[in-house]
Amino acid sequence: MIGNTKLAVLATTAALAVAPLGVRAQTMDPQAMETRMAQLEQEMQQMRAMLQAYREREATQAAPSPAAVLDDTRVSAAPAAAAAPAVAMPGAMPGTRLSFGGFIKFDAMHTRTSDGEIADGSPGRLFYFPGATPVAVDGNGRSARYSDVHAQFSRFWFGADTTTERGDTLKAYLEADMYGGGSNAFAGNEVITNTYAVTLRQAYVSWNDWLAGQTWSNFQDVAALPDTVDFTGPSEGTIFSRQAQLRYTRGAWSFSAENPQTTITPQGGKGARINSGDDVVPDLTARWLTRGDWGHFTAAALLRNFRYDGHTGSGGALSVSGRFNLGADDDLRYMVSGGAGVGRYLGFALGSDTVLDARGRLHAMDGYGGFAAWRHAFSPKLRGNLVYSVAMLDNNAALTGYEVTEKAQSVRANLIYSPFPKLDLGVELSHATRRLENGEEGDLNRVHTHVKYTF
Repeated sequence: MIGNTKLAVLATTAALAVAPLGVRAQTMDPQAMETRMAQLEQEMQQMRAMLQAYREREATQAAPSPAAVLDDTRVSAAPAAAAAPAVAMPGAMPGTRLSFGGFIKFDAMHTRTSDGEIADGSPGRLFYFPGATPVAVDGNGRSARYSDVHAQFSRFWFGADTTTERGDTLKAYLEADMYGGGSNAFAGNEVITNTYAVTLRQAYVSWNDWLAGQTWSNFQDVAALPDTVDFTGPSEGTIFSRQAQLRYTRGAWSFSAENPQTTITPQGGKGARINSGDDVVPDLTARWLTRGDWGHFTAAALLRNFRYDGHTGSGGALSVSGRFNLGADDDLRYMVSGGAGVGRYLGFALGSDTVLDARGRLHAMDGYGGFAAWRHAFSPKLRGNLVYSVAMLDNNAALTGYEVTEKAQSVRANLIYSPFPKLDLGVELSHATRRLENGEEGDLNRVHTHVKYTF
């Protein structure tokens, strides 16, 4: 509309300039007429140049931001600002474009656990949380069955994209859902209103190659996550963390300094896991990424420093992951990760980062995990996925005791039907087990369905 208005103004200007020509032609000699025509032609050329410059500037401002916003809904590359109309925002920089999107997600599931019930209102009742699978320490667990229905993972996001006259790109992004941290204790209950709290997922600003704020850890490859009905699916084998950070990206490389937090198993496993706020040095990451028509591959490294009650320690981990396109209808997605002190990054903090000895010193705990997923499109409207995931924790039982998790694994298969674009109807069958260091094991079987509409 702005372009048409500009063109109309130029045309009107030209008409006003030409209109007096007919009146004056009777008194102008041929030489004056020729001079006047040359002037008009020059003015029209200038007007065309101005219009072309305007169109090029508009096209530049409408171009999608180079910063990709990946989410855990399986590979979504960035809400493009070009798709959103310009919106007037008081105080915003000229040319800023506001975009909005999200999805409604309805989940319904029936679960059977062999060794007791997962606590109502906890994360394990909403999605697959490996550490929540009940295991009877004495081997005398009793099975339980229960159903859960919710819409807590419905999500919305806002984006603001700006390209300055110098060509700098600025982006602000804010994303939230109704997960409420997995607890409705302070928001409501399931008796009447099913009220849930809004949860901050991402909030960051980027300027060219720099990013500051909360988003996915640079150590995590969100684009490799499988297409599952469950919130994450292969949770135990996945590097998964969103946190505040300062990140720099240049070409295939990205580096970040991220929020540090140390999780600690008390000596002998006596007592609840400790979260230390004593950390001083940020978690440091580096990532290398390559992509093409064949898919993508990435390798990442993590360095950490631990601190608690005057004692310090260190750790590091590596992760490789990617997606390989097997053809027009098939792809393979994978991730393999491991190292010392990888605890809170792997499997929704299935194991802790460190363990205390009798003298209060910190020892980094080793952990390893990974997943493989095959995705097949049966038709443009029907697709399916087969996923296996596993995590193993190399505990020093003399320090941790024998009631900590030693291994967790799961397998799942699903079918997802999309009768219309952006509308998914899915059903997923999953089986998971968790084993303690003493050898006792519990399992989980779940039928999970969802209805999801993305807008």
